[in-house]
Amino acid sequence: MIGDTIDNVVLVTVDSLRADAISPYDTARHTPELGAIAEEAAVFEHAFANGNWTPFAFPGILASRPVFADSGRIGVEASRTLASVLSAAGFDTAGFNAANGFLTDHWGYEEGFDQFDAFVSDVGSNIYSRYLAAHPTVEAWIQLATSPFRRFASRLRGDADDTPFHDASRGLDVERQATAFVEDADEPFFLWVHYMDTHTPYTPAPRYVREVSGSRVGTHRMLLAHTKTGLGWEVGDRTLSDLRTLYRSAVRQVDASIGRLRGALAEAGVADDTALVVAGDHGEEFQEHGHLAHYPKLYDELCRVPLIVDVPGADGRRVEGAVGLDAIPPTVCAAVGVEPDTTWTGRSLLPSVVAGKAPADEPVVSVTVRGEEVTSQPIPRALDDGDLLVAARTTAWTYITNTATGEEELYHRPSDPRQQTDRSSADGAEETAALDRLRPAADAHTEALSGAGADAVEVEGDVETRLSALGYR
Repeated sequence: MIGDTIDNVVLVTVDSLRADAISPYDTARHTPELGAIAEEAAVFEHAFANGNWTPFAFPGILASRPVFADSGRIGVEASRTLASVLSAAGFDTAGFNAANGFLTDHWGYEEGFDQFDAFVSDVGSNIYSRYLAAHPTVEAWIQLATSPFRRFASRLRGDADDTPFHDASRGLDVERQATAFVEDADEPFFLWVHYMDTHTPYTPAPRYVREVSGSRVGTHRMLLAHTKTGLGWEVGDRTLSDLRTLYRSAVRQVDASIGRLRGALAEAGVADDTALVVAGDHGEEFQEHGHLAHYPKLYDELCRVPLIVDVPGADGRRVEGAVGLDAIPPTVCAAVGVEPDTTWTGRSLLPSVVAGKAPADEPVVSVTVRGEEVTSQPIPRALDDGDLLVAARTTAWTYITNTATGEEELYHRPSDPRQQTDRSSADGAEETAALDRLRPAADAHTEALSGAGADAVEVEGDVETRLSALGYR
């Protein structure tokens, strides 16, 4: 049994990471570390986040529960988490989150971790430090504007420039803590790390901009792209291209960090006993449907994410079939031979990883909550903060409904990968069959959340500072 040979699990989640941003899903991308992992791992071709934002996606990732199902609020305070289950089974547990304010003890995410650091309180005591913590776009401007001078100084000193001069995304902090944990942990262990480099604003080290784009003189263009978006100016084709370059450079930066983390596992002598799971928590939009970043919509650019599961002893393979990220907790438990919690809604994907068996033929459901306008703030923190939108997916079809208004959308992704042609009003046999299958799945999910209404929890202090830094007010 695989569970008899796997002692440890490392779960790597990357904020705002769409599937086509990495080479296992798009060979035009440059992510050599993830590419190497994928060669020996199960790559899920049709993996979908259970929400378009971190707070809507992570109850599935770390607790295998739908957001709003247990308390009507975001967070996992009322849910049994993966870390709790593994800790009770005797695992040494650690979680390190690169300052995403939605993944803190305020929302219950520390539960079950022996070591937990969300890096939201270490923002410095002086006015300058706290200002930068709340305005990462300014950090991006500073990093890009000064990078030529710092690069020159680094070369004079003989230093490398493979890391950011200023760790605005806190990725280096996460990497250092995770590496230290691996070096000192007693087996068995469970380690979760969450990277924020690919969340806006994208502030990769200059060497990754050059590596991804091939340009050695593009810093001023990157700075201009940040300036335009930060000031709310219109984004044209060139600026959009530069933003994509910055995003892909940030992806490569995370890729390099994951490679160093794998190296730490090897140096500690535990790589052959450790399963590695890599997933994006949600995607990122580059104006496919009129906006940037990740506003309350449920199209593929926001919901289709990477899911790569590397279990030592299992062959590399590509797995068809639609799967949701709520499958991660039961899959991890199955890999290490621990019973999953009975309240979890996801199903283990270990048979797919080990034997290539098709995942359960069930629609994958994702949700978001939308206020009066798509771009309205604050980010909803309770079920009653706006209209509930629910999507149900198979490998071929996407169905989206606004449960408050009854509006529906239907897309056939193989023929319409950008999901631009709504076929919900078509009366063809294919459309009818898709609606008959997906509409009940969305309705059932909505029903399961009804009656769970709760008031949003007020947030203050450092957590609110970090949420503001991410654009969530």
